[in-house]
Amino acid sequence: IIETNTFGANRFKLMPLGLGDEVQRLNSRGVKIAREARESAAREVLIAGSIGPLGLGVQSRHPADDEILDIFHEQALALEERGVDFYILETFSYIEELLLAIDAIRSFSGLPIVAELTYAEEGTTYGDVRPSNAAAQLKNKNVQVIGANCTLGPQALLPILQELAAVDDIRVSAMPNAGFPKREGDRIVYPRSSPEYFALFAREAAALGVRILGGCCGTTPAHIRAMAEAVKLLHPAKSHAVASPVEAVPKPAPVTQREPESQFWENLKAKKFTVCVEIDPPKGLSLDRIFEQVDKVMGSKKVDAIDINSGAMARVGMDALIVAGALEARGVETVPHLTTRDQNIIGLQAALLGAWTVGGVRNILAITGDPPSVGDYPETSGVYEVDSVGLVKVLHRLNQGTDWAGKTLGGATNFTIGVALNPVADDLDNEIDRFHAKVEAGAHFAMTQPLFDPEHWHAFLEKLGGKPSIPVLIGIWPLNSYKQALRLNNEVPGIVIPEPLLKSMESAGADARDRGFEVARKMLAWARTELAGAYLIPPFKRYEEILEIL
Repeated sequence: IIETNTFGANRFKLMPLGLGDEVQRLNSRGVKIAREARESAAREVLIAGSIGPLGLGVQSRHPADDEILDIFHEQALALEERGVDFYILETFSYIEELLLAIDAIRSFSGLPIVAELTYAEEGTTYGDVRPSNAAAQLKNKNVQVIGANCTLGPQALLPILQELAAVDDIRVSAMPNAGFPKREGDRIVYPRSSPEYFALFAREAAALGVRILGGCCGTTPAHIRAMAEAVKLLHPAKSHAVASPVEAVPKPAPVTQREPESQFWENLKAKKFTVCVEIDPPKGLSLDRIFEQVDKVMGSKKVDAIDINSGAMARVGMDALIVAGALEARGVETVPHLTTRDQNIIGLQAALLGAWTVGGVRNILAITGDPPSVGDYPETSGVYEVDSVGLVKVLHRLNQGTDWAGKTLGGATNFTIGVALNPVADDLDNEIDRFHAKVEAGAHFAMTQPLFDPEHWHAFLEKLGGKPSIPVLIGIWPLNSYKQALRLNNEVPGIVIPEPLLKSMESAGADARDRGFEVARKMLAWARTELAGAYLIPPFKRYEEILEIL
């Protein structure tokens, strides 16, 4: 068997590369190359059309099921029209997506299908689905072979294969990685797992009853040749006692979804107008000034919580979650921002688990974050593996007691989840679509960009079609000068200052600060009548000046 080099040749993956219309051509070319290789071998070789998952991950917008079906249908049809002998659906983490891919093929094709999921060392795929459970679902889908590939090396894969082989009336396939990869420079390198090691695996897998053997990441023709030689004279046996079964980890009782437990959320739920003051983490090593200023602000008894910026304008500062933990230890409730710019989904979840367990953080504002190009390190790249919608989904999942991969946490977080909202966005239709997506993903409250005119909010509500379904806190930024107002309006994304206010600030001259603070007080008084709360941005980090507004 040889596979076509078409694992990612679907429209969903090709579109970001500008190749969305090349699905037919690329898949046809993949089959042509495989057929040329078969002809040069001058012996009987089957060609498997390789189809991989769409790589959905924690995207803000998953395609609807109908669209997913169309995407897989398009690729599979292109492969079949060029003459593949069967399909290999491989490296799927989500069984729901694998089932859709099978349905797409079966809507027009009777060719055999090999359906392979990828499993973690614990013996589960995404959603804590075990091999036996996956096999039970796949058996009813008219697939000819059910297997496992990628992620694990040979020895770690054997218990997975034993569990699959124990299921009646299925054929099993296995394609392990060479082992665990590491990064060397810009390359991902796999260990030099020997062909002899794979030959040993092949004999053990065949004894379990595995019918198709291959190699995934890090394997070479030498590994495949060694496996072929090792099993050349063997017949697959149906045996359930060769490898030790994967130890099933007892599942804790399901977590009942709870209301967030923070005082911040209690205030919002009770419709108490909630006031926050926004701070920037220190750029250096000391928290002393932050502690001093926060103590003054909170000592006024007019502020409910401190919200903490995270790398605003892509500039380096102390981590917002760490600062939040330090303030929580002093009895100050916090709403730290968490951006998806700086960490992948593994790092984000690790930070959140630590913030909940060690830092005592109970509220999070999920944001995508400013791109690095606007800050002090323009040559760096943002991670952006997920966006703010995806981060809300991750937080919601942690609140349910599992990580994004479906692994149980032995408990659950209970974060109050906040999101950003820009009522003056250039593309309001897109902003509203994303706001709905955030709410659907599990957001509890929203915080707007700074607003300077109630009419901006009213215009947004008209476009939205009514009041938001979650509490909203308005951003209020007291203006200090005409030049500051001019800069904010022209240089800072997401901020719109009405022309009459700009002219008023200009004509105020030396009294511009008084005028700016007067507008801020009026915005706060208005917000008390229409919104759930407000957060105030201190001018030039002079936090005590906020008390003039309150």
